[in-house]
Amino acid sequence: MTEFRIVAATPLDPGEAWRRVTDWPRHAVPLTAVRSDGRTVTARTGAGRYGFDDVMDVVRWEPPTADRPGTCRLVKRGPLITGWAEIEVRPHPAGAVVRWREDLRIAPLPALLDRPTAWCGRLLFRRALHAMLR
Repeated sequence: MTEFRIVAATPLDPGEAWRRVTDWPRHAVPLTAVRSDGRTVTARTGAGRYGFDDVMDVVRWEPPTADRPGTCRLVKRGPLITGWAEIEVRPHPAGAVVRWREDLRIAPLPALLDRPTAWCGRLLFRRALHAMLR
């Protein structure tokens, strides 16, 4: 299993934290550009004409309110990258807490590489999450 979790506290209020972590183009990491039409998010990774798309459907979208945390769930449907991601934004006395859970599977890799894949995913997405919340 390649599931990993990241938790980040921020002084931002829950609404602003939600806006930042669901602003899909802000998810860009080196060699990756992200675009969205609102229902589908596509992360294009590569250089020049060589690359691949990580296509995700937004299957749950509940922005935070005064009564409940915000929750977003994406389901990856590409032939190369599968799995899902969940982002939750909760109020916290000092601002907000963002919880990111993801199950990231890279189809051609054997199960033996699940742990290194999760470790790399956690490292990459932790850096991206902290950058989005700055």
